Amino acid sequence: MPSRREFLGTASAVLVSTAAHPRAAPPGSVEPQQGPLPPSIAALTSWRDRMRPIGNEERAARLDQARRLMAETRIDALLLAGGTSLRYYTNIEWGLSERLLALVLPHAGDAFLVCPAFERDRAMEQVAASPLGPRTEVLTWEEDESPYRLVADGLRTRGIAGGTLGVEETMRYVFADGVTKALPALTVTSGTPVTAGCRMVKSKAELDLMRLASSVTLRAYEAAYRALRPGMTQTEFAALVRLAHERLGFSGGAGVQVGPYSALPHGSTTPQTIRDGTILLIDGGCSVGGYASDLSRTFVLGTATDKMKRVFDVELRAQTAALKAARPGVECQAVDAAARRLIEDAGFGPGYRYFTHRVGHGIGMDGHEWPYLVKGNTLPLAPGMTFSDEPGIYIRGGFGVRLEDDMVITENGAELLTPQSLSLEAPFGTRP
Repeated sequence: MPSRREFLGTASAVLVSTAAHPRAAPPGSVEPQQGPLPPSIAALTSWRDRMRPIGNEERAARLDQARRLMAETRIDALLLAGGTSLRYYTNIEWGLSERLLALVLPHAGDAFLVCPAFERDRAMEQVAASPLGPRTEVLTWEEDESPYRLVADGLRTRGIAGGTLGVEETMRYVFADGVTKALPALTVTSGTPVTAGCRMVKSKAELDLMRLASSVTLRAYEAAYRALRPGMTQTEFAALVRLAHERLGFSGGAGVQVGPYSALPHGSTTPQTIRDGTILLIDGGCSVGGYASDLSRTFVLGTATDKMKRVFDVELRAQTAALKAARPGVECQAVDAAARRLIEDAGFGPGYRYFTHRVGHGIGMDGHEWPYLVKGNTLPLAPGMTFSDEPGIYIRGGFGVRLEDDMVITENGAELLTPQSLSLEAPFGTRP
């Protein structure tokens, strides 16, 4: 889901790969480069020793919290397939495929795992290192057998045959449908109140990883910016961002849009060349200890026009308005409204005409996750919630400006995890 870039260092071409988040991949392949590293990139050293991974003690507390939420929402068991929520609770790394591996977590009693028989050893290896404990039952199915029958059998054994099963939101329909057919008396419902209920409020350990991820990306952006030269293509510049992340010790990257293509929030596949006086909009991030950053910067190589500066000023004030509006107890939609009102009052309205998307999304282990800062979301903010703060102004056929920093709700308000960009011509304090 998140996207990552690869760059050629001293004479080797590298392909674009995916990692940071959906918007981070620039179009096409990275173009071959020759010669020594730019000084700003070469000066970077690894920050990996600053990372403090999440431990099983915290994951065990997450499992306890999930059970408390299941009791409150009258969910008897939670069904998780491979993906982020499974990793969040257990640190079991498992991708989604046509073969079901599923963890069933009852609100009381021991969890059980259903997995393909030929994957048992790999699964047990990870279960042993997880907070689930040695009593976790592993039920295996052969290629010609039904995994859904095993889920049904495990639920019957635990007295939940006629209960309510919460299904994690990213689970494939075929899996949830298979369980429903294997146990018709079961009521299947959304597990989001449990998974989002746990994941959308971050602990100190999670916030420390997110702060580091944001700092890594901002430092990578600055190093790439200082190596920027006229005539580069957007893929060459994206490759510098990717390489900067790698030298800092983490996988990350950014999508790059130039000139009129910056007015397309998620970019274009059209090849683009960077010239003096044109706007660049970069959007990307990295993953540190399983936690994402998501930052956008807009800047000009050379001299910005008066119109560019005016739009940037409105955009910066809108980002600040969203930050000031965010505090515990305020509805999510109010943060979007604060930025949108300022942009509309500046003449860039109405509604979504120029500011074409919500002001922000939740962020954590996934680049986009619950909750969302958007009109209609009445969920009140709470300390520990984390979001992107990213209003945008997009003038089709002209240019776009977006500033994005990650934001945490505090006890008394909100704070950004990185300093705001204050200028189109010197986004990191000084010119390159």
